[in-house]
Amino acid sequence: MRARKLLLGLLGIAMLASSCYTEVILDDAVIAASPFETDQALQSYDLWYVDINATRGNGEVPFLQSAFTVSFDRGVFYANNNIVGIGKTGNGFGIDVGSFATLAGAVEIDHDVDGLWFLEVFAVNNNTIELYDPRSDTSYFLRGYQRNNFDYDLVFYENLDYFLQEYEAWEKTYTSEVGAVNEFDEENFLRFFSDNGGYFQSSIDAVGTPLPNLQWDFEGDYEVFDTDDPTLKTLTLGYDFLGNDYFELYVINDGTIELYHVASETIYEFGGRGFLQYLKSGDKVGKKRTKSTNKKMKVTRQRKM
Repeated sequence: MRARKLLLGLLGIAMLASSCYTEVILDDAVIAASPFETDQALQSYDLWYVDINATRGNGEVPFLQSAFTVSFDRGVFYANNNIVGIGKTGNGFGIDVGSFATLAGAVEIDHDVDGLWFLEVFAVNNNTIELYDPRSDTSYFLRGYQRNNFDYDLVFYENLDYFLQEYEAWEKTYTSEVGAVNEFDEENFLRFFSDNGGYFQSSIDAVGTPLPNLQWDFEGDYEVFDTDDPTLKTLTLGYDFLGNDYFELYVINDGTIELYHVASETIYEFGGRGFLQYLKSGDKVGKKRTKSTNKKMKVTRQRKM
């Protein structure tokens, strides 16, 4: 047990004139005296964004490691574990993944997949809390937002590498007539994995082939890059003896991507097939987020919009 006091508390309670809920202001100098205060603090924000890069410790709380956001709502514990559908699934809360009960300065979460967890709750500042797992000596830091001021689009855009992994396969649905002939013209399916730093597989099977029947012809490394243009992401596919294929990556919607092959000036569209719902009871457990920051590539946009 750490030799410091629980710091979650209430500095004040203010009723908002335009809303029926109570806004609780957190302060890092007041001790939570009751389960009620802890409950009110956890429910003071609609969403808690899990800042995975701020995590401290060598252990893991599986359901926090996989979540982009979590929410505490009248005993129900929600999570956005997928980038696909974020902002729409569960009216923005995500899916119901368990239940919770509060104690003075602590919360017990009974997760549908990961079971019962006791976490100590600390206030860091007026919109940030720390959830501390004493079993593994690991802390997660969560930032609070209301749904109407949470930037779902930014979270989506900053996590495109996870987005690519949320379908069993991406099927080519369009190739532009403009563009030089190149070997990527033959690739009709792609799929992406997080293992070993990120790898992909590709298939030249005919469009429309059922997913279980696909033969994956090639495997290589892939990487998503940031650029100096905040609206531009790039993607490289490592084809070993053929070198890297380089694309500008655009998201049309949460089931369709566009790859602009810069070398040939060809535009490809791929549609996601076989959506993977993560951490829903009885379904696939799925990915875990890791501390990471996309590398930056110093390029300028080549696709003419």
